[in-house]
Amino acid sequence: MLQAFLVVPGFALVYLVAAPVPTLRRLWQLALSGVALVVAAGWWVAIVELWPAGSRPYIGGSQNNSILDLIFGYNGFGRITGNETGSVVGGQTFGAGTNGGGAGMWGSTGIGRLFGSEMGTQIAWLLPAAIVFTLGLLWATRRAPRTDGRRAAVLIWGTWLVVTGLVFSYAQGIIHPYYTVALAPAIGALVGIGVTWAWGQREQLAPRLVLAGVVLVSSWWAVVLLRRASSWHPALQVLCVVLGLVAAAAIAAGPVLWRESRAARRAVLLVAVISLLAAPAAYTAQTVSTAHSGSLPTAGPAGSGGRGGFGGGGVGRFGGGGFPGGAQGAPAGGFGGTPPAFGRGGGFGRGRFGGTGTGARPSFGNGVAGGAGGLGGLLDAGTTSAALAKLLGTDASSYRWVAATVGSNSAAGVQLATDKPVMAIGGFNGTDPTPTLAQFEAYVAAGKIHYFLGGSSGRGGGIGNSQSSSAIATWVAAHFTAKTVGGVTVYDLTQPTSSASTTTSSATAVA
Repeated sequence: MLQAFLVVPGFALVYLVAAPVPTLRRLWQLALSGVALVVAAGWWVAIVELWPAGSRPYIGGSQNNSILDLIFGYNGFGRITGNETGSVVGGQTFGAGTNGGGAGMWGSTGIGRLFGSEMGTQIAWLLPAAIVFTLGLLWATRRAPRTDGRRAAVLIWGTWLVVTGLVFSYAQGIIHPYYTVALAPAIGALVGIGVTWAWGQREQLAPRLVLAGVVLVSSWWAVVLLRRASSWHPALQVLCVVLGLVAAAAIAAGPVLWRESRAARRAVLLVAVISLLAAPAAYTAQTVSTAHSGSLPTAGPAGSGGRGGFGGGGVGRFGGGGFPGGAQGAPAGGFGGTPPAFGRGGGFGRGRFGGTGTGARPSFGNGVAGGAGGLGGLLDAGTTSAALAKLLGTDASSYRWVAATVGSNSAAGVQLATDKPVMAIGGFNGTDPTPTLAQFEAYVAAGKIHYFLGGSSGRGGGIGNSQSSSAIATWVAAHFTAKTVGGVTVYDLTQPTSSASTTTSSATAVA
């Protein structure tokens, strides 16, 4: 929720440096802009924070029912420090990497992260070009007037790129490769401004060499990224190298080759543009032409990078049975190894329910040991069987919720399959302390929930478990009889065992 503000320091800096008004007026206008920003972004936050908690929904993602905790914690500075509250998976904390490049749950941090195996093929195709053009343009405009428009544009997009890029590079908390799409506007703008400047000044040696260098480095870097999925159209690597060398040599050779011929100039420019865009355009075409599922998109063919998720999956952090969409998990499943293995994508969602993993922790994958699975897990709604959908649809109008399960993503697949309300215990991750066990018991006693959907882990679905969701799952397992429907463990909450009578009576009193 704080990511939108990463561009604000750059905007403020550029206005302070380049606005065509006196210094005091610039400072005054910046102060007024800051007030306007706080009011525009803060009125809703203030209302939610001040509204009595008992008459509004729980603030999902927070641990104390506070929107400020969500903004500055789980969805804010926690993403940078790694100290997100509520980010636990089956007892495994979503740990942080280290500033020295160490690897945590969310990958290695450091200046090379945007170029690495997870993010490189997602955003870094033209990142070197954007960096070179930024430096070149700042040097070229070093003697320009304070209000120079080109330099102001470079500063706006350059600070966008640098601040956002550094945050993504060193963020130790929850981060996904698709977040890097926030860098695309800055990269596109800087490359566009840079090419326009360098080509327009091609009669001069320095801009011409900068452009030639950018073309050469970018074509080489494209080959490096393409080799991460080396079996996918290997001829494309040859094309990028050849076109890059030809274009760079023609640009560096100077106007003697093409000053008198418009056709020659157009040919040189066309070859240069193709060498820059051929590889990312091919990745784009592959991505948009591939059927996708899940909520963690990655671009490109399998094996090219990212953490699984959409389509091909690829080699990622969440390994032997990582994210859905990649290759079949290894026998240990998602959390099967010691330490847990998070790599090639496939299991961590679809085997969340019903798996029989053999590792130190339950297997969440549909790998060899993970089993069939049912409701889905990490950002994967999964597929609800026809048998389960039919069961939940029976007498559905008599209940406020046809079922309850841990985590919003687990609930989502059932909601989509049945078009009926499903309670997501613990909120999005399954880690929110809501509802409490007493509240859940009261709902059950009042006949508002028909079924509880659990799984092989004994905790239901979702990403992780709060103390409340674990207590609820334990209470359900102790007081209701389990049966398996479509690979999912189902408890009928209207049919308690004899041992549940005392608890049910106390829950009725709470209601």
